[in-house]
Amino acid sequence: MAEGNGTAPGTGAAPQLNVLVQYIKDLSFENPNAPQSLGPQEKAPNINIQVNVNARQLSETDYEVSLALEGSAGEGAETLFKFELNYCGVFRLQNIPANDIAPVLLIECPRLLFPFGRQIVGDAVRNGGFPPLFIDPIDFHALYVQRAAASQGNPAIA
Repeated sequence: MAEGNGTAPGTGAAPQLNVLVQYIKDLSFENPNAPQSLGPQEKAPNINIQVNVNARQLSETDYEVSLALEGSAGEGAETLFKFELNYCGVFRLQNIPANDIAPVLLIECPRLLFPFGRQIVGDAVRNGGFPPLFIDPIDFHALYVQRAAASQGNPAIA
């Protein structure tokens, strides 16, 4: 809990979250049925998107957070496109209480990464010949709660 002046209790120093670098670790776009898939479609395709967040410690204060976005439009032989993006950032956490590190890494850091990942996916889909796909905002807090429940309250940080 922060004291009235924004410092962590007993430390005298304000909590800090710094983005050191952001980068694409892996990006894949497939347009398996082109050029037929680029023509008019009889019905709107089924869009499927999956999201995963992972974090791993690099040093005492630095962590790599990975936002994985994976999706497709259409199904089976009628797949229009598929994409996979692993968008990462290295974050420096200082003066953050130990019990707050996992929520910062798995909620706040992906919130910072998401707009950039969303834009990369939108551009990749557009460059594949389709209208850009703009992924709806993601509730990373709900994902964190779901992950904590699945792992009995201890979301893993590598």
